[in-house]
Amino acid sequence: MPSPRLLIPLLLLAGPAIAQPQRHNSQAPVDFSAAHIELQDKANRAILSGGVVLKQAEMTLNAARVTIHYSGQVLNGSPQVTQFDAAGGVTVTRPNQTGRSQYAVYDLTKHVITMLGNVSLTQGGDTVKGGRLTLNLDTGRAVVDGSAVGGGGPSGAPGTVIQSNGRVTGRFSVPQRNNADGAAAAGSTTPGNSQ
Repeated sequence: MPSPRLLIPLLLLAGPAIAQPQRHNSQAPVDFSAAHIELQDKANRAILSGGVVLKQAEMTLNAARVTIHYSGQVLNGSPQVTQFDAAGGVTVTRPNQTGRSQYAVYDLTKHVITMLGNVSLTQGGDTVKGGRLTLNLDTGRAVVDGSAVGGGGPSGAPGTVIQSNGRVTGRFSVPQRNNADGAAAAGSTTPGNSQ
């Protein structure tokens, strides 16, 4: 029985149609656009809301709201950002890879994005679903597990962690064979089976 944790590199074994995502440049500047920004300098943060788009190198993050945390240090006239907290229909897009969730935390010092709540990760034609996705931008390693974040209602307050069955679900694409290959395979014998 496979472990409840599923490593996305296993998707690489599914077929040649899936390419390893390129290494992300976490040192690249982050450009943003949003309908509104609220600066909270005493708290070393800014809040973006309304169709937020963050772009860093080849990666794009979309969300309804993003809180930007910065260290208070200024380098070349810019505050040093340490973390982005995204909420509301979060989508992270990289070449040949898209992650979706309710919430996400991008830790710029560790180069890790953690996506929580109703997570899906699509790479090529393959999709994996779970409760939490951890994506290491330096190594390209993605781990999906069955942890879940509640959306409120009777099961818990918004943002609370809820134990799911620890299940990860998904679908792998299978390379299609032409009829000649299928006919040859159908005519072959298996051990203990005579013709």
